[in-house]
Amino acid sequence: MRIRHAVYKDIKGIAKVQVDSWRTTYEGVVPKAYLDSLKYEEKEKIWTLIFEQGFEKSCTYVVENEREEIIGFASGGKERSGKYDYDGELYTIYFLKEYQGQGLGKKLIKVVSEDLSKKGFRSLLVWFLKDNPARYFYEIFGPEKVDSGQILISGASLIEYAYGWRRIEELF
Repeated sequence: MRIRHAVYKDIKGIAKVQVDSWRTTYEGVVPKAYLDSLKYEEKEKIWTLIFEQGFEKSCTYVVENEREEIIGFASGGKERSGKYDYDGELYTIYFLKEYQGQGLGKKLIKVVSEDLSKKGFRSLLVWFLKDNPARYFYEIFGPEKVDSGQILISGASLIEYAYGWRRIEELF
């Protein structure tokens, strides 16, 4: 397995991992109609816009298997809401189901956190769905619970939590 900076040619692979991991991770959590509506092409368009903005104050990393296929990725940057005493945010971390639970997420969080630290971020926040079976992954790193809220997905009101680390160095 190899972790590296994402490049423009990775957009299709990133979109595939994002859609496929949502469909497996959130099955029974998020309405099936929403999961069925996810399209690779739509995620590719979003990621194209992200790549066009550049990565001066953000980062995206991919994890490749031995066949150089993207099997996971993570991204982070400036905390988006401005409501919290955290300057950085982990936006995404997704792995294909067959690669979850192998310790790759820990390595990926470390790399993203180090990159964000070098860019001047001192703390990190992450939002996730309460019923996400992978939520315990974040708890390994000893976060503090920062907030909770509700999000509406395809008519379903779901609870989400925010965890945070006051010192980004705690993650690497």
